[in-house]
Amino acid sequence: MNALPPGRITPGDPRLAARLRRETGAEVLFRPADRGRYATDASIYQQEPIGVVVPRSLADVEAALAICREEGVPLLPRGGGTSQCGQTVNRALVLDCTKYLRRVLEVDAKAGVARVEPGITLGALNDALKAHGLFYPVDPSTWQRCTIGGMAGNNSCGSKSIRYGLMADNVLAIDALLADGSRFRFGDLPDNLGAEVPGGIADLIQRLRALGAREAEEIAARFPEQLRRVGGYNIEALTPAARAAGRGNLARLLVGSEGTLAFSAALDLKLWPIKPRKVLGICQFPSFRKAMEASKHLVSLMPEAVELVDRTMMDLGRSIPIYRATIDKMLIGEPDSLLIVEFHGQEDGPLMRDLARLDEMMADLGHPGQVVRATDAGFQAAIAEVREAGLNIMMSMKGDGKPVSFIEDCAVGLDDLADYTERLNEVFAKHGTKGTWYAHASVGCLHVRPVLNMKDGAEVAKMRAIAEECFALVREYKGSHSGEHGDGIVRSEFHRPMFGDRIVTAFEEVKDAFDPSGLLNPNRITRPPRMDDRSLFRYAPDYAADPAITPVLDWSDYPGPLGGLLSAVEMCNNNGTCRKFDANVMCPSYRATRDEAHLTRGRANTLRLALTGQLGPDALAGDEVAAAMALCVSCKGCKRECPTGVDMARMKIEALAARAKRHGVPLRERLIARLPRMARFASMAPILFNLRDMIPGLPALTQSMLGLAADRRLPRFRGDVFHDWELRAPDGRAHEVILLPDAFNRYFEPENLRAAIRVLRAAGYDPAVARPPRGMRPLDEGRTLLAAGMVDEARTEARRVIAALAPFASPVVGIEPSSLTTLRDEFLVLLPGEESRALAKRALLLSELLERDKPALAFKPVEATVHIHGHCHQKAFGAFPAAVALLKRIPGVTVKPITSSCCGMAGAFGYQAESLEASKAMAELSLLPAVRAAAAQDFIIADGTSCRHQIGDLGGREAIHSVRLLDRALS
Repeated sequence: MNALPPGRITPGDPRLAARLRRETGAEVLFRPADRGRYATDASIYQQEPIGVVVPRSLADVEAALAICREEGVPLLPRGGGTSQCGQTVNRALVLDCTKYLRRVLEVDAKAGVARVEPGITLGALNDALKAHGLFYPVDPSTWQRCTIGGMAGNNSCGSKSIRYGLMADNVLAIDALLADGSRFRFGDLPDNLGAEVPGGIADLIQRLRALGAREAEEIAARFPEQLRRVGGYNIEALTPAARAAGRGNLARLLVGSEGTLAFSAALDLKLWPIKPRKVLGICQFPSFRKAMEASKHLVSLMPEAVELVDRTMMDLGRSIPIYRATIDKMLIGEPDSLLIVEFHGQEDGPLMRDLARLDEMMADLGHPGQVVRATDAGFQAAIAEVREAGLNIMMSMKGDGKPVSFIEDCAVGLDDLADYTERLNEVFAKHGTKGTWYAHASVGCLHVRPVLNMKDGAEVAKMRAIAEECFALVREYKGSHSGEHGDGIVRSEFHRPMFGDRIVTAFEEVKDAFDPSGLLNPNRITRPPRMDDRSLFRYAPDYAADPAITPVLDWSDYPGPLGGLLSAVEMCNNNGTCRKFDANVMCPSYRATRDEAHLTRGRANTLRLALTGQLGPDALAGDEVAAAMALCVSCKGCKRECPTGVDMARMKIEALAARAKRHGVPLRERLIARLPRMARFASMAPILFNLRDMIPGLPALTQSMLGLAADRRLPRFRGDVFHDWELRAPDGRAHEVILLPDAFNRYFEPENLRAAIRVLRAAGYDPAVARPPRGMRPLDEGRTLLAAGMVDEARTEARRVIAALAPFASPVVGIEPSSLTTLRDEFLVLLPGEESRALAKRALLLSELLERDKPALAFKPVEATVHIHGHCHQKAFGAFPAAVALLKRIPGVTVKPITSSCCGMAGAFGYQAESLEASKAMAELSLLPAVRAAAAQDFIIADGTSCRHQIGDLGGREAIHSVRLLDRALS
């Protein structure tokens, strides 16, 4: 039986959307950009869905399913959207379960069982289980953002499968909602079904078991004997032999079914005791083959995992600042390949003996002294971050050629691994490409991605040829063509040569038994399209940049259309690192809303669609892009934390500039953009300009007229502003440091600049102040202008700054992160050239200068506890550790960095009425609870002006700039 025939309902159907809103309590997202954001996953495919439903409850799911059944609309359950094979894109109504259906329903610690909703992430689940001393062991690299429902759909595995098995081995039962609306808990059931099993379900189970009995011999003959076999349906669980061996749990059949058989309303999971101690040995090899040959020997030591890192991943990882130091620490010389061997246990002693045995084995294999030991938690965590980012590190290649996922999780026996990988490399070479390798050497499942250009039809044909030759090799070695990431579009087509006609027919019988009308995620696993059908690709044959778009910034670091802008946007591979909640900063708006639209990935998809005309003409300046960017606070967290380097803050400037050109700049934005100019005059009559928060009714009036939130007190202008004449002009003398005052500290907190001057002098520097030609207004880096999309005016300001500073080689120092880092970031794309590059290299925050040079500072003891919040731009440019280290140099001070994302103020963002609640939500995630928990006598430090105001407004505590504490300790 085939899938539902094409019906009268097309993507964005307003009648269907209205019915869903009327008959469910779910969020209903049917706008073009909403559909576009759910049209892709982390695969090469793109299919526009009918619409998106974000259910608040299981009742919403049941109602949506009933509507789909009546309307003839397919339904696609979706988790984190990180699938590699296209199983979470389809012409269907998408159910996004990640926002609301994410509870731990029950934990039975004694029995070692947890019951959870499908939208909970693995990271959140394991955080909840820590108190019980338990964890869920299936650990894909996407553990921070992949959902349990999605993991069950894919039969996920992870690095520790050699020890704990696959998802199918660790799901005890699934409370399933079937296509016909019936609901049943599939788990261990007796051969003789009792009266408690409804008649329709009993008939279904009997049909399935009859199929298993009939095909038992064929299953035994055709299914590869590999741990990592996740292709097709797990129909081996239906055989009499499986039931006799205790592996006939019917949940196994639903695991790996990719949403094609049922919706998982709740899942019962098998839990394991946490092993609190671990050690890692990083084995170095002079060649890839030597590493492959060693794998089977290292596995005999009974490790928790053995993971490969190849030369390509090392080199690409070193090019990403956040990973460079870690990778350097992992290496002895310049090895070609690494195998990371991981041991877990209860005590350190046995683990250290495991490492000693590893050393001995490496010596026996001809590699003495080639193990780097990682025994401290910090180094281990950094290594884990590199490993988990492996996919994204590989995808950080710039240009149209990218490592493509289509054969990446084939699995073969360890005895065959070296020969298989060598022969596959020969296949790549034959087709004029090479592959990137990483991941699970312990189970013969190495993630390999040939570098191909999916925009080129000839390269697509090459992909097809490589797939066919690779899968032929896998069959020759009696391996599995699908070892971890499932089937989706990319591999379902190859079930027939892998398993044979009878097994494929059996898969179809299973699908038809559960879902006779083809309602659930049709044409995945069974009756699939061709994997190289370019009409299903993200880069379809007609994919092209909109020639009407002219970027305003320099994107030449990225080859490709629109001066490189489109290629920069395409660096987002949809793997969803921005969805994780353990990152330093990224992505604060998503953390507050959990909406795909307000996520770095969601914004990148919106921009890509706009830049290629898929959202209509002039879409970059349109409402869909503006809505997607509305809650982006330009934190630059993605600039540092996105492994592929998607810089959404810079991309937002392009969107703002396009909108400003088409619609003009609203009055409020113009006023804020020109604040540095107007503040000069406001400081001459500060009482007058501070009346807004002193006269009742004015806050409400400014909200109605300008959209400035009445509940916010605006920064107070000062009369005692900082003037350039308070310091000499620069002349290049010895020990000179040029202070670049920012508008915020100049006009609102001048004591910070004066404290900075005293600290610089105490450190032995001779400070001067950057100043314009005589009689002109003070220099301004243009940060506020960029935030309004007024790029031409910002470029003018950048020219003024460069002209004033270029004649001198002295370090340029600032104390406001958002202002100073503009010289190191936006100046390079506003005015590309040697002068901007030279200035960027010598532009430093005060704490960076003092930590770099480490001058003698005669600090007096200050007995205090200091809680320091890092400004987003401090973190994005790696400057926060310097601020922390500098404070630690003060005797008596206990420094406690606050683990927090963006404060939520973000310049004017927290003052806007329309974003006030989002601003508060960002602050409440982690920053404000930490501030409130601090003792009354403790110091709260925040180097960002916005951060200090947010802490004061919402936390009820005064926060000071770190330079004030340094100044106090030097006084």
